[in-house]
Amino acid sequence: MFGCAQTGTGKTAAFVLPIVHQMLQRPAPRDAGVRALILTPTRELAAQIGERIGVYARFSGLRHTVIYGGVGMQNQVQALRAGVDLLVATPGRLVDLMAQGLVRLQRVEFFVLDEADRMLDEGFLPSIRRVVGVLPKQRQTLLFSATMPPEIAPLAAQVLRDPLHIEATRVASAPDAIAQSVYLVAQEHKRELLRHVLGDRAVTRAIVFTRTKHGADRVARQLAQGQIHAEAIHGDKAQSTRLRALSRFRDGEVRVLVATDLAARGIDVSGISHVINYDLPMDPEAYVHRIGRTARAGSQGVALSFCSGDEQTRLKGIERLIQRRVPVVQNHPFAGMVAEAAPARPQQPRQQQSRQPQQPRQQQRAQQARPQQQRSAAAPSRGAQGGRRATVR
Repeated sequence: MFGCAQTGTGKTAAFVLPIVHQMLQRPAPRDAGVRALILTPTRELAAQIGERIGVYARFSGLRHTVIYGGVGMQNQVQALRAGVDLLVATPGRLVDLMAQGLVRLQRVEFFVLDEADRMLDEGFLPSIRRVVGVLPKQRQTLLFSATMPPEIAPLAAQVLRDPLHIEATRVASAPDAIAQSVYLVAQEHKRELLRHVLGDRAVTRAIVFTRTKHGADRVARQLAQGQIHAEAIHGDKAQSTRLRALSRFRDGEVRVLVATDLAARGIDVSGISHVINYDLPMDPEAYVHRIGRTARAGSQGVALSFCSGDEQTRLKGIERLIQRRVPVVQNHPFAGMVAEAAPARPQQPRQQQSRQPQQPRQQQRAQQARPQQQRSAAAPSRGAQGGRRATVR
């Protein structure tokens, strides 16, 4: 099955509950090995799914554990040796344990790839292929993604066979429950603008996204200096530090969590009132993932973006992807200073671009051949586009 749905729509329950039900309907010997394997791109998301399995499979007698990198292997190895029915893992740590002969996957009945689009973004494709290579041919495979980039088609073609396509929402759409707006502001005034925005009492719990790990640390430090309780999470933080920051954020001890894209993938915290894009993402699809942290499970939310002159092309890419214009906030203390940022270079219409001075024919042929070769090389495989399709609105 190929499922496409935004974050916060209940995908975890949608695949865990049926898997648990089928495993209980078809009992297996205690030493059968792993029967269900769930791969996720981040430690936080793996831990979150593990918590949900603990709730959904309570009193079932099924054993589950979570393995991921960034922590010692000893406890994970002990859990695996004790026996596991449902295994949640990140690709890197799973491949490491497979190489040591500590994980048996030859009897896996259910294989789930969660957040497959982010798996590709983070370069996990080789590890995924190694895992798929040892799985039995007869299995049920479920692939879930919040967006549907062209690059996902070859992966789907490799792991799925005649899949049922289910789209719970429009691909790469932003939920209507999220009120989106953008502030045009010079880069050097973003810090003051962030403090201004966080001064609104309506911002009860916020995630601030930065493009880099260093930027996350810097923003969190600057907020703390301004007496705003904030913590940063990113891949360079120790796992215990990240979990502690998430716990404090969830419990309300920290009002603002500053995060990078990958670190925020496992955040499932209710009551997030605002998502603030301090830096616009390079990849427009990351915008959809970011703002999906708010307005979860049918609630309302607000997504605010700070856009400098150098980021205006990114904003246009986001608007093309979500197929709507993001309203611009006109009245804010730094609105008149946006001219300090370099304006985005407007793109010429295709007709105007074609009316350029004539070039020698040999140079024209060389320039025309290169885009054609690039397009043919980048064309995605269509093998995964077959199968059945169902849409849930």
